[in-house]
Amino acid sequence: MRGLNAVLGAAGLAAFLALGEAVPRLGLVKEAYFPPTSRIADALGQEVNDDAFWTALGDTLTGWALGLVIAVGAGVAVGLVVSVVPYLREATASTIEFLRPIPSVALIPVAVLLYGSELRSVLLLVVYASFWQVLVQVLYGVQDVDPVAEETARSYGLGTWARVRHVLWPTALPYVMTGVRLAAAVALILAVTTELVIGAPGLGARIAVAQTSGAVPDMYALVVVTGLLGLVINVGARAVERRALAWHQSVRAEVTV
Repeated sequence: MRGLNAVLGAAGLAAFLALGEAVPRLGLVKEAYFPPTSRIADALGQEVNDDAFWTALGDTLTGWALGLVIAVGAGVAVGLVVSVVPYLREATASTIEFLRPIPSVALIPVAVLLYGSELRSVLLLVVYASFWQVLVQVLYGVQDVDPVAEETARSYGLGTWARVRHVLWPTALPYVMTGVRLAAAVALILAVTTELVIGAPGLGARIAVAQTSGAVPDMYALVVVTGLLGLVINVGARAVERRALAWHQSVRAEVTV
């Protein structure tokens, strides 16, 4: 089954690349706006051979990784504290619901005012956007704890942190891993978007330079790189999730199938 899925995926990709080559060649779209796949591939090869490209890729990955680590740590810590401390969840519910829907890109002017086009601007927006993905999942995970298991732990005299470790955390972990996977994708989106808008060092800034200088094939090549980077991050996050939840019934059922 997996072999068939791989073949179908490869066939779909080949058809997509062929379509991208044919559409501008047939004059359906001007090559100046959408170059053929072959020209994009040539531009991608030139980018790979440029040291500045690897520097930009490293800058993007640095902002993504640091922001994701901070967001995951803060989201898990805040989520557990809010869930464990009596009445704290009710007291913070309205604040969370007010802050969570604010688009991260709306904070770009604030980030520029505070830190200019430095890495800290990227981190501010990446952490803000990713934090909510983790926090909300932690809160949902704690809500899913079996009340009978919670009361049993209390009857056996387990303290607060012992209950968190042995009862709450195993139940919440699948939700946490979902939040981490979502946060990883969101962090990449915000890292590239911030670089693109404010000119912070990274792939986004390089895309903006290619666009303003009329290097359209290079621009598309860099967009392809960001897409591949997102694919790798998603596959990696899923692999980590399956490994961390190897004991969970959802992963065991997936492996069995």
